[in-house]
Amino acid sequence: MFSFFYVVIISYFPFLWRLLSIGLFLAFLILFFNNNFYFIIGFIFLLLLSIFLYALFFNLEFSSFNKFIISNVKIGIAWFIFREVILFFGFFWTLFDSSLNPNIEIGNLWPSFYINPLNPFLVPLLNTLVLLSSGFFVTLAHYYIVLNQKKSVLYIGLTIVLGVYFSILQLIEYKNLNFTIIDSVFGSSFFLFTGFHGIHVLCGSILLFIIIIRMIKLQINKLSHVGMEISIWYWHFVDVVWLFLYSFIYWWRFN
Repeated sequence: MFSFFYVVIISYFPFLWRLLSIGLFLAFLILFFNNNFYFIIGFIFLLLLSIFLYALFFNLEFSSFNKFIISNVKIGIAWFIFREVILFFGFFWTLFDSSLNPNIEIGNLWPSFYINPLNPFLVPLLNTLVLLSSGFFVTLAHYYIVLNQKKSVLYIGLTIVLGVYFSILQLIEYKNLNFTIIDSVFGSSFFLFTGFHGIHVLCGSILLFIIIIRMIKLQINKLSHVGMEISIWYWHFVDVVWLFLYSFIYWWRFN
């Protein structure tokens, strides 16, 4: 009998996740006031994100959903990505407002006279090639899920490797910068935009890693791969956002 509803199984995960979140938040406050900020924020983010994604993509069996529910899942993910688009649209609005009419406090220049912008044809260009290559491989993974699942796993693995490599290059870039997040509007914009994008790359990498595990467990196959599809949507969103970041943060007005 066709049903528009899906009855979820009883799970204690939401309750346990809330308890863990409260405990980690208190631990974060203690370590924050003891100047261990960067370590604890990274630890909390990775742990909570991993647990959340594990619960979401391991406990949901899309194969048991009917077409109506699967369609609603895709619509929900599409709206989520649209919300992220609006978030970055706000970032770029701030960037254009500040760069097209820079204040006198920063010398009416963009970027400020004491900031040396990065050469867009060095590490930023390499990062662009890395991320675009990852988008190509993840598209191949989607193509081969019907033809050859082993190749699909391989291409997703390559995508994850490239995503991790991108993050490493980003950290190396941060380490060698001659400005910080508090150096004028340019410094704040640079770290805010690239930092948020880096978090999205990290989320996408973890998401694809979970997809690989599900494929090995045969939970994702050529007949049921909704989780893989929405993960690929998310990764392509990350690719497109980076193209805008590269164009307007690194390359635009480079002297």
